[in-house]
Amino acid sequence: MKTAFAALAFLLAASAAACNTVEGVGEDVTAAGRAIDEAAEDAN
Repeated sequence: MKTAFAALAFLLAASAAACNTVEGVGEDVTAAGRAIDEAAEDAN
């Protein structure tokens, strides 16, 4: 569980640093949502 949370935190930080445009922000939010979904499924 800690590993999944660490990976999620890393992905969120990386995506926040990578977004330069409004379209990029939308893509980053989508990617973060997918990462959260995957982490939640792995936790079950």
